[in-house]
Amino acid sequence: MLSVAIQTLSITAPVFVMLFIGVALKRLGWIDAAFIQTASALVFKATMPTLLFISIIRADLNAALQPTLLSYYVIATVTTFFLAWAWALWRCPLVDRGVYIQGAFRGNNGIVGLALATSLYGDYGLSLGSVLAGLVILVYNSLSALILAIYNPDGRANASAILLSILRNPLIIGVTLAVPFAYWRIPLPDWLMTSGQYFAQLTLPLALICIGGTLSLSVLRESSRIAMSSSLMKLVWLPALATVGAWLCGFRGADLGILFLYFACPTASASFVMARAVNANHQLAAIIIVLTTLMAALSINAGLLLLGWLGWI
Repeated sequence: MLSVAIQTLSITAPVFVMLFIGVALKRLGWIDAAFIQTASALVFKATMPTLLFISIIRADLNAALQPTLLSYYVIATVTTFFLAWAWALWRCPLVDRGVYIQGAFRGNNGIVGLALATSLYGDYGLSLGSVLAGLVILVYNSLSALILAIYNPDGRANASAILLSILRNPLIIGVTLAVPFAYWRIPLPDWLMTSGQYFAQLTLPLALICIGGTLSLSVLRESSRIAMSSSLMKLVWLPALATVGAWLCGFRGADLGILFLYFACPTASASFVMARAVNANHQLAAIIIVLTTLMAALSINAGLLLLGWLGWI
């Protein structure tokens, strides 16, 4: 499992480098709050929807299509969302609940999960992981839009406002537009795909620089308890429950291993972008992303070692 540990670190290390670049740029005065606000809006409204659109239309929806496994993954994701919500009612202040819940259930599957699945299980991990990632993008964004709308700091929204916020969410629009192109394999011009790829590649660096520029020692001290609680939910308690549930449903070997990797991923950087877009506590979202990314190198490898020792994978 040493190779897995090295692989995990090689995936998460560049994330931390970009975060520290954001911290350094803010300290040097090369970026400011206005830049962070504008860049975060650009990521949320344009570059990230483009990235999701391109990722989905490039995925082969017919490859590794396993209805039972995909259904379990969606059901488990929705279940962990409601478990995180129930826990937050007791553990988290009202104003921070939306960010807490999103941080506890929304994983970085498109980067960390897919890379680890491919590293461990080769082409099978790539094909199944791509289908899983494409499927859950819509679930993640819908549930995140829902919970952030319910706990909107600008005032509690009614049912129609919540539905409208989901339908207007740029990330959901990007995913929805991509599905027909992926399903019917509708080709797009090479020049358009290349331009879109250039634009989409701005997403992760910009998002991580904004997260780094948002971090401060005072915020870390104020939000450390809530952030740690959400991080432990994301990396330990919810993956454990979902993985045991998968084993009880009969999943074994590579299928169970890939499910575990996707359940145990650190919190996605998109959670910061969405929190900022709705004027929620984006600083708490940033801290949860940092903590889960740092702790994932340990928790994922510990989980794989335990599953291997049990003979489940």
